Amino acid sequence: MPRPITLFTGQWADLPFEEMCKLASGWGYDGLEIACWGDHFDPWAAVEDDSYVPAKLEMLEKYDLQVFAISNHLKGQAVCDDPIDERHRGILPDRIWGDGDAEGVRQRAAEEMKMTARAARKLGVDVVVGFTGSSIWKYVAMFPPASQDLVDAGYEDFANRWNPILDVFDSEGVKFAHEVHPSEIAYDYWTTVAALEAVDHREAFGLNWDPSHFVWQDLDPVGFLWDFKDRIYHVDCKDAKKQVGNGRNGRMGSHLAWADPRRGWDFVSTGHGDVPWEASFRMLNTIGYDGPISVEWEDAGMDRLVGAPEALEFVRRLAFDAPSAAFDAAFSTTS
Repeated sequence: MPRPITLFTGQWADLPFEEMCKLASGWGYDGLEIACWGDHFDPWAAVEDDSYVPAKLEMLEKYDLQVFAISNHLKGQAVCDDPIDERHRGILPDRIWGDGDAEGVRQRAAEEMKMTARAARKLGVDVVVGFTGSSIWKYVAMFPPASQDLVDAGYEDFANRWNPILDVFDSEGVKFAHEVHPSEIAYDYWTTVAALEAVDHREAFGLNWDPSHFVWQDLDPVGFLWDFKDRIYHVDCKDAKKQVGNGRNGRMGSHLAWADPRRGWDFVSTGHGDVPWEASFRMLNTIGYDGPISVEWEDAGMDRLVGAPEALEFVRRLAFDAPSAAFDAAFSTTS
């Protein structure tokens, strides 16, 4: 059976949930990866209001859509981040921001992530996708010098804050799929190794594979799938295009806005960048990933109403199933 292709609603949360369902269904998507912001999904309402989840499921059924995962990146970001500042005020609701006291924000964000696990179970999904935040991302340049003790303390802080959250995930039978991403505790290959070690490789903590964050760092997204094959809990299809090589555009982006041609890279619609998609889908077959393929549409140079259906067509063409039999089985001459 072909893997379902879903659309992540995070970049569409300005639209009412029903409008999002109508668009995705009309384009031919099989389901949604539902974001926990806008009016798309509220974990607290899902847990506390017995009518909330049935209403969401009824809406999905109305448009012949399924749901396999929910995502709460924005609240997860605030669990470990240091500093907590005006950037977070822009992405967090009042109930998480409160009075803006940094530790209070972190604690309230942690409680929401616990609630998200409970909400996922009520919705009937097994995976929550999101970010972790990081108290040590600010040290990425390693100057002024950051000692190993300082770095180690960051992973310890991550474990101390996330293990109680993951305890709730365990109790609900839900897994957390961390999106490996700059500004998170795990943002590349070796920080992923370190993050897994920090939580003692507990099963509740796995990975959301989004290759767009690998290509501009010159990491191999295909090899990553192989090495972490037992931890790939969810897949997001997003692309990135490198624009380096002219001696001016830097890998770090130069604090320039998305789509500025002076940037060293940019997010682009799936199929328009440098992700080796066919090799990636073949590797997903090889490691036995049978979960949803979720399109996360981001492209500051393309209208989303054009990009989302085009991305679906691209993914459906390349995300073919593994064969049911070896091609050379037909050579057998058994009698």
